[in-house]
Amino acid sequence: MTLYRDDGIVLRTQKLGEADRIITLLTRGHGRVRAVARGVRRTKSKFGARLEPFSHVDVQFFSRGSTLVGRSLPLCTQTEGISPYGQNIVTDYGRYTAGTAMLETAERFTDHEGEPNVQQYLLLVGGLRTLAAGSHAPGLVLDAFLLRSLAVGGYAPSFADCARCGLPGPNRFFSVAAGGSICVDCRVPGSVVPSSEALLLLGALLTGDWATADAAEARHVREGNGLVSAYLHWHLERGLRSLRFVREA
Repeated sequence: MTLYRDDGIVLRTQKLGEADRIITLLTRGHGRVRAVARGVRRTKSKFGARLEPFSHVDVQFFSRGSTLVGRSLPLCTQTEGISPYGQNIVTDYGRYTAGTAMLETAERFTDHEGEPNVQQYLLLVGGLRTLAAGSHAPGLVLDAFLLRSLAVGGYAPSFADCARCGLPGPNRFFSVAAGGSICVDCRVPGSVVPSSEALLLLGALLTGDWATADAAEARHVREGNGLVSAYLHWHLERGLRSLRFVREA
């Protein structure tokens, strides 16, 4: 029997029995973890409100095995709130849909429970903090998060130099299958010709150039949204369920 302590972001919850929940978290030291929180659906629960999606929490786990991942799920025995990002996210539809897509993305990029993924964890914490602060448009925050998640996963797109031969950009064509911008000699079937402004916007989101991103016109933001969605869908092999609600917001 072992006690573990870690901080993490609550990704989602599932009902279990009459009063319990299964909590899925992305933690700093143990990656994605599923644990049982007993009694949190009761009105008198002391920490049920802390274990809601978007919450940044410090959790103590009790496990009957040598690791957090075993035949039975560990228990959440103690929870302390770090940052309640959900308070500023769930009250705004645009932020909520963008945040939900971020949580789903983080879960999809952490396939194996118990394997640390500190970069993805820190990326999610930073993304939710920015989203909750409301300093940038929710769609831009989401696209920046998606692009950086792809980069952390080894799928960084190129928005200037040719993704195949390395020819310095800007290059005219874009292919999700080829890895982003490509030159005329490397052009493949299915390539598109996006505007230079949209590619500049996506490059800014990937590198954190918010001055450029915030100044982008709405039509270029929409065009960039489409490229990010297509690129993400290609590498995840299926789209995010929550992403369609973002584009409708």
